[in-house]
Amino acid sequence: MEEKIEKTSYRIKRYWAYAFASIVAVGLPFVQIGGNQVFLLSFDKKQLHLMGIVFDMQELYMMPFLLMLLFLGIFAVTAIGGRAWCGWACPQTIFRVIYRDLIETKLLGMRRIKNKQKDPDYTKNSNKIKKPIAIAIWAFLALLSAADFMWFFIPPADFFAYLADPLEHTTMIGFIVGIAAFLVYDVVFLQENFCVYVCPYSRVQSVLYDNDTIQAIYNPNRGGEIYDAKKQKTVFKAKDLANPTDECTACESCVTVCPTHIDIRKGTQLECINCLECVDACTTVMGKLGKESLVQWSSTNDVIHNQGLKLIRSKSIMYAAALLIVIGMLFVMGGKKEYMLLNVNKTTELYKTYEGGQVTNSFVLLFQNTQKQAYTYNLEIIGKYKGKITLKRFQQFTLSKGKLAKKVIQLSTNELLVNDSRHDTPITVTLKAYAVEDPLKVFVVRDAVFIYPRADKLKK
Repeated sequence: MEEKIEKTSYRIKRYWAYAFASIVAVGLPFVQIGGNQVFLLSFDKKQLHLMGIVFDMQELYMMPFLLMLLFLGIFAVTAIGGRAWCGWACPQTIFRVIYRDLIETKLLGMRRIKNKQKDPDYTKNSNKIKKPIAIAIWAFLALLSAADFMWFFIPPADFFAYLADPLEHTTMIGFIVGIAAFLVYDVVFLQENFCVYVCPYSRVQSVLYDNDTIQAIYNPNRGGEIYDAKKQKTVFKAKDLANPTDECTACESCVTVCPTHIDIRKGTQLECINCLECVDACTTVMGKLGKESLVQWSSTNDVIHNQGLKLIRSKSIMYAAALLIVIGMLFVMGGKKEYMLLNVNKTTELYKTYEGGQVTNSFVLLFQNTQKQAYTYNLEIIGKYKGKITLKRFQQFTLSKGKLAKKVIQLSTNELLVNDSRHDTPITVTLKAYAVEDPLKVFVVRDAVFIYPRADKLKK
């Protein structure tokens, strides 16, 4: 009874993990912080929402850090826990469990859950009828999954508004139908071949694993060498070459239950997705004999070499340090978020000179209000040249949310800033634009290059 509880606990834990992942995936698009999404990459509005902060396309300096965090996280998880993502949270695995274990097995009774090697018997008329029913049920769920995927690119409120007028949003409808069609083909026909042949993750894992990586491990010290690496063939000592010291019964329960159709007794294989079905199967069989499972969720060093499980080691420490550095950089860069946008461009005319030594430069400024309320914007010169260079042709103006405005300004001076008879001199002038309503939060600082003419160009 104790072994049965252990076996059941793995499956229940996986199902709980699947349920949690599904709830997060479906619920996250509806969670908002300050009226903004927790995560949204909007190509329509050209924005990135991250933890309630909105970044426009001009501010996507965050993306490299997000990508580094993603890949470092994947590498760290793989080095420590193997393909734990594949077996416990990957949508591909969850979708296959829903279709194979829930729809085909539990709802329609087309197959046995303990034998994933054997497809349903379609010679039976009942299964011929049930198959299109199973596909129809999954097609409906695939449409919901496709819609959920789109919510990370289109906010749910906008999504349902667009859905009410589908002829005006055929691109979105096309994406939904295309994604759903792919999910039907993938889950019903491609199946675990996606994990084995299509997904690049299985190819990456081989360079990330080491002898301390946690995965499903068969213990040949107890069960016997099932696979002869030199002869490249299966030996099945426990069945064909009877050896009283070998505990493997050659029942092949661990093989028949494997969704990727491998024999875990051959050792680490790239097809293994760490679903632990083989661990559950062997636990049941060996439990009836009063013995511990021959397949365990542990590391090679622990199971085969008896060196213990080492979660904290040099590799895991280095990954943790790298992740902390990237997260720190992400917070630092996120702290530089600007709550308005301003582009400063010089006109084609370098400068104008007037009597009395006056010099003017013209600039084109493009303002954008990225906030959800209207703001009145002002502009001033700060820094070294404040008082020496004056701002002309600019007046305060108001922008509603999301709107842009183009302004042409002049920077002018009557002072002798540079006395150079050889060439014109570029001078960096610092401009500060800010919202009158909230100048401490909504402001940006930009540099404008003021060209001061050489001495012989000045009009005295």
